Amino acid sequence: MNRPPAILVLEDGRVFRGVGFGAEGETFGEMVFNTGMTGYQETLTDPSYAGQIVAMTAPHIGNTGVNDEDPESGRIQVAGYVVREPSRIASSWRHRRTLEEELKAQGVVGIAMPGTRALTRHLRERGAMRGAVSTVETDPDALLERVLASPSMEGADLARTVTTPEPYVVPARGAKRYTVAAVDLGVKAMTPRRMAERGCEVHVLPATSTAADILALDPDGVFFSNGPGDPAATGYAVTALRGVLEADVPFFGICLGNQIFGRALGLGTYKLRFGHRGINQPVRDRATGRVEISAHNHGFAVDAPLDGPFDTPYGPAEVSHVNLNDGCVEGLRLLSGRAFSVQFHPEAAAGPHDSTGLFDRFCELMDGRARG
Repeated sequence: MNRPPAILVLEDGRVFRGVGFGAEGETFGEMVFNTGMTGYQETLTDPSYAGQIVAMTAPHIGNTGVNDEDPESGRIQVAGYVVREPSRIASSWRHRRTLEEELKAQGVVGIAMPGTRALTRHLRERGAMRGAVSTVETDPDALLERVLASPSMEGADLARTVTTPEPYVVPARGAKRYTVAAVDLGVKAMTPRRMAERGCEVHVLPATSTAADILALDPDGVFFSNGPGDPAATGYAVTALRGVLEADVPFFGICLGNQIFGRALGLGTYKLRFGHRGINQPVRDRATGRVEISAHNHGFAVDAPLDGPFDTPYGPAEVSHVNLNDGCVEGLRLLSGRAFSVQFHPEAAAGPHDSTGLFDRFCELMDGRARG
């Protein structure tokens, strides 16, 4: 296949060269890397990657093509895509299209280049930064000027851009046991499915829903999803969650939902140097000592004390999980047992599945409310 020359330019001036992979054109975003060995379709369609150019560290991408069952949203969400070597064929009985066909159809600009290892090492040393991929601009200096003029991820409110425009319902599988109000900050499709499997009727609401909107459903529990952007820019979600916590309704949050929970408790958030993105991150449950391998996709973290419980407007809370690679906060919980959150992804499509029991814990909280 004849592919046009392409360049990748980072905001510190580093230049990588390769050939186009996907649509022709140019794209801008935050340059990040994903360490997953599988699950590229789930990565591409995860709304948490909005505004980001994603480089895959696995060397061979596209082997199983693209199917119609595994997307985590209705479209590819990444701003751009970087791979080392595209698969020349798609080999899976489930595939409907090749990966490159899908990228072209959805207008996603990518680059195939031999330097993905060097790129990853550079980002680990210098941190995630703005970048651009282009198949139409041959002058790196000209492209760099536009990179430096592009928006930063810090201060970006992206949840509004990926959320559902209207509420919708994911029905319970089998007998309905609970009503869950799920605020869509960039929710992955697998998350409400995990709840539906446990008898939850999930009412998915837009990101800007107020506490009154949420509580009007008289939910047994409230869920805040994963999503893209800077949690400090989503004050509307923090305000809504504070109203939920004041109403003492069971709460569960994932990823951005964890960061929003932290800010609702009065904690700060900060940008990680290069973030955690992949399906092989070890976290420890501090209550049990159990280590779980987990799926991650985040560039921000909660700043919380690790040395014991701390006071919040809703009672004492503590850090429930920590990342064993860098010690950052991976979960929070109120000691009352009415609210908890995790930074990682227990729905875990395409895996691993060590932490799916957290959905059962959420159901137990809702059972407790029903009994109370």
